[in-house]
Amino acid sequence: MSDVFVAALRHAAAGIPVFPCVPAGKKPITEHGYLDASTDPDVITAWFKRWPTANLGVPTGAPGYDALDIDVRTDGDGWAAFHEARRAGLTAGWTHSVRTPSGGLHLYYPGSDQRSSVLASRHLDFRSRGGYVVVPPSTVRIGHGVGGYQVTAHNDHPPRTLDWDAVRALVAPPPTAPTLPSAASTAADASAVADWLARWVARQGEGNRNHALFWAACRAAERGVTDPAVIAAAAVAAGLTEQEAATTVASAYRRATGRTGVVPGHPQLATGREDVITR
Repeated sequence: MSDVFVAALRHAAAGIPVFPCVPAGKKPITEHGYLDASTDPDVITAWFKRWPTANLGVPTGAPGYDALDIDVRTDGDGWAAFHEARRAGLTAGWTHSVRTPSGGLHLYYPGSDQRSSVLASRHLDFRSRGGYVVVPPSTVRIGHGVGGYQVTAHNDHPPRTLDWDAVRALVAPPPTAPTLPSAASTAADASAVADWLARWVARQGEGNRNHALFWAACRAAERGVTDPAVIAAAAVAAGLTEQEAATTVASAYRRATGRTGVVPGHPQLATGREDVITR
């Protein structure tokens, strides 16, 4: 049995579905790609009998892992952005790290239902719902040679889901992020700040709505806005569902204030760990 086949069976025994990828590459072999992933040892055995030199892929998101990819390319790398997020306390909670063939790093977190996305300008790639990663001991062609994926560390600290929207808001604010008004000193000031941010959120288009809402809600919390309902409503007007907007605002207030519980002035928005951003 190859080491990759053994790793596939080990993942499957832990309840993490797997699928084969092309030898020395990252592309899935099976017809439906990561959607064909299985924990059935008979299915996995049949795959590796047919493709004995296949690489190993794992779908990201629950029930498996999320993965933060710190990319390294000729035009730049993701280390600066990663260290910004690390200094802000946003990257703790990873379970293990994997060195990638390019010299980058995958950090693995408990799987969630967040959406996979890429910050191309900062060379960070987040894999969750709708994504997959190639895992050790797979090898891929790089340049004129072959490089492998290698586990480099295990984290003894309690695992925690990576809050990807918080990372995005810190290292890559929305491209249209405006100059903010001053911190609120009175209730009237707070209302004006909330209205001002809500008008900006309402103008955001598809693909930027949730990112912009998270950023705006963080800024509102920092500036003393105790009732963010008008900001959430603006996001709904822009196209998010009420639940998506409420979840994102709650997560932003938790991140900005460092407190769990209920958003001040908005009792239906709980800020506990159960809140997971989905869009």
